Amino acid sequence: MKAIVYSSTNCVYCKQLKQYLEEQNLPYEERNIDENPAYGEELQRMGLMSVPVTVIGEKQILGFNPTRIQKVFAEYLNTTNS
Repeated sequence: MKAIVYSSTNCVYCKQLKQYLEEQNLPYEERNIDENPAYGEELQRMGLMSVPVTVIGEKQILGFNPTRIQKVFAEYLNTTNS
């Protein structure tokens, strides 16, 4: 399972989030809204207008929130291993 991280090129919190995920060995796919306008449209369809946004399964996490990211990853792994 891979998280999806919506980011932008000059976003400090996006950089911190990606570094955190790499340090925790949590797999992710980056979707940079500056490099691909379609990713910005995806965010808008979710009703979101800012980055970073992390999507894990059906959960959306706004901003850089390590505690919430760990909790959602753990919940996701528990439901898939049941």
